[in-house]
Amino acid sequence: MLGVQLAELLDGAPSGVGEALDLVTGFDDALVHGFARLGEERAAALAALAGALVASPLGGPAGEAAGKIAAGSIAEEHLTALAGGRAALFGAVHDALLGRLDTALGRTRVPWEEPVPPVSSAAGAENLLGGCRSWLHELAITGWRGVDHDLVSASGQAIEALLAEPGLRRLAVLLDGLAAELRASCPVEAADRLPARRWADLWTRALLLSQPGGRYGGPGAAGTVSGRLLILGVDVHEHDTAVQMQVHGILEPGGGMPSRLVRTSVAAAKVDTIVGPSLWRLLSGFPVLLGALAEHRSLDVTDLPLLGSGDLVWHDDRARAGEPVDPFAAARVQLAGALAPAVPPLDRHPVRIAEPVLVEGYTATTGKDSAAVTLNLDGNTLTVDTDRLPACGPLTPALVAASSACIGLIRWDGGQWMLQPLGVQATVKRKAVEAHNGDWALGPTDPKAAKAEARAGDAVAVLRERAGRLLRK
Repeated sequence: MLGVQLAELLDGAPSGVGEALDLVTGFDDALVHGFARLGEERAAALAALAGALVASPLGGPAGEAAGKIAAGSIAEEHLTALAGGRAALFGAVHDALLGRLDTALGRTRVPWEEPVPPVSSAAGAENLLGGCRSWLHELAITGWRGVDHDLVSASGQAIEALLAEPGLRRLAVLLDGLAAELRASCPVEAADRLPARRWADLWTRALLLSQPGGRYGGPGAAGTVSGRLLILGVDVHEHDTAVQMQVHGILEPGGGMPSRLVRTSVAAAKVDTIVGPSLWRLLSGFPVLLGALAEHRSLDVTDLPLLGSGDLVWHDDRARAGEPVDPFAAARVQLAGALAPAVPPLDRHPVRIAEPVLVEGYTATTGKDSAAVTLNLDGNTLTVDTDRLPACGPLTPALVAASSACIGLIRWDGGQWMLQPLGVQATVKRKAVEAHNGDWALGPTDPKAAKAEARAGDAVAVLRERAGRLLRK
């Protein structure tokens, strides 16, 4: 990522982005207080959002919905129209930002194509989806400030029924997460600050996914692929009850097809006491992938399903470890020319932008807070998102500050572009070192981290043994 590219990227937000986000903020504020008691200012905010869509196919339904809700008539189709309008505004912002990023990087992106045949509905899905929409309807009427334990508990039956259907689990997990956050915040009315944007995002996505005939199972498969996978790095998504390792890489397909950027993910359930390097033990069922991360090896993959979103559905038994490959060498040679994946319609949201890049030749500086790191390249400054550095790998803010090259994900967060490191090349005590998030996939290689994990004991093994004992009883 050269200085001129960085300058083009950081030269302000595209035209209209601020105005579109202000419209969304108005909608989100109305959702905080509930559509049953809008008032003039919040009714005007809904009308303004609908007005921004007047030239689109959503203009008519959104305008009617804003008027009806302001008059006190709140029907399911009105909420759906406004949720669609909110998602469309975020989609426009996403496209403007991603377009600027692709232009700055000279990156070519595959256009989105609807999967064929369409995703089929699960048996009895319409009734289950109706129950889901009913709960979301009550949330919108009540508003976040009015949520109590009774309203949160009302989601339990619908979520349990959705979880029982494999084709609906994507939606079920989303709803379960929203309900858990609301439950943890009850009574919401007493909270000083609310994650209004996040909760509105979850509400919107759930309502759109639960529409009759919707693609609640996710983007369909575009086919299967075989070839060589060069791993660039791994992004760790950790929560109290789950962990996901999202691997970013370059796929060299067979048959002379062009290289393309891909992602693949593996996940596991967890409890909040399992943290740090112990997280990798939860994924012991994927030894080939973990070995490739720890040993920096390529992977020869055969017939892996490829989704239209550019995600590979991982099957460890369809992969074989190849020769060692330096992620930085792979990035320097192939990253610029690899085709970027299309973005599914419902994934078009600025927060979901996470594009792999190589940045080098910079000077890293730290602020008063030693965890605050910025990269200076040819007079341009890029903030490093050190909050996303995982505790299960060797990367630290100090190591990033000592680096001269970084493979990372460019993200749009808090109104600015930020870099999330996946791996760095640095000089520590006059010695060249290289560190990546996945280096400890087979166990910590740092002696201090290994001793700390040994002292803590194998929490995963202990919990599995206790769980087995309970099941035997």
